[in-house]
Amino acid sequence: MKKAPALVVALCAVIAGPAFANAELAQKKNCMACHALDKKIVGPAYKDVAAKYAGQKDAVAKLAEKIQKGGSGVWGAVPMPPNTIVNADEAKQLATWVLTIK
Repeated sequence: MKKAPALVVALCAVIAGPAFANAELAQKKNCMACHALDKKIVGPAYKDVAAKYAGQKDAVAKLAEKIQKGGSGVWGAVPMPPNTIVNADEAKQLATWVLTIK
């Protein structure tokens, strides 16, 4: 019976791991300087981005490209500069994570 709590903790860590890893990646790559999970800072809240792109089959690719190359006009007049410290795989990981935020 003592193994059950340890198993639950281990399973929670495995399930939550990717979410924390991507939040950590967003922090490490300076994304959180302009974005937050639930409120607009300079750029839109991640939950608003997720809602806007929900159900779009190419959302991960679109967002990954915007992360790397930047963009303008979608969320107002302030452009999003390219994030030159994010590689293609990291951009895809971040885009996938953003789309899970509610």
